[in-house]
Amino acid sequence: MNNLNSLEQQIRRVVLIVALANLAYFFVEFQVAQRIGSVSLFADSIDFLEDTTVNLLILVAFGWSLKMRSFVGMLLAFILLIPGIFMLWTAWEKFNLPIAPDPWMLSATGLGALAVNLGCAFLLSRFRAHNSSLTRAAFLSARNDALANIAIILAGLVTLYWYSGWPDLIVGIGIAILNVDAAKSVWNVARQEQASAKTELI
Repeated sequence: MNNLNSLEQQIRRVVLIVALANLAYFFVEFQVAQRIGSVSLFADSIDFLEDTTVNLLILVAFGWSLKMRSFVGMLLAFILLIPGIFMLWTAWEKFNLPIAPDPWMLSATGLGALAVNLGCAFLLSRFRAHNSSLTRAAFLSARNDALANIAIILAGLVTLYWYSGWPDLIVGIGIAILNVDAAKSVWNVARQEQASAKTELI
């Protein structure tokens, strides 16, 4: 029991740190996205805000019953889709006339986001095998964000040689696809938790 409580305390402490880190960088990335008109940075900044919400929900719900955690896990699966919805709306507005963002600002901001997400993924990696949709949601968010940030950096480098808005737009769409995949994985684990909760009641 003491070991279990100790593990829960460690997870709570880590997700709080991750939530605060994501919230801080959301403001940075959102401001830069607005300044240079970047679809991918806009999508990623909303993703940072979504990660903040995910980790705060985990912080609140981690000590709840298996059944209640499964419901929160399903909610998180929907939350993971939110950045994609915002991104698609922004992409649609720029689809007919994709304007290239500043490539240096795009790459530098993506590099900063990568550093934040790698740090968060490292902190969460020790709990990725924990049998919970909540911890899986947090780890998948950090992992997918790191992959997205690498793509943003590459989009900035490509834009240096091919001054077009398409690399930024394509990466933005890719970020939306990553969030759909993560949402599906979290939903499946939450359904398994729900089934386990029903079995315990029998």
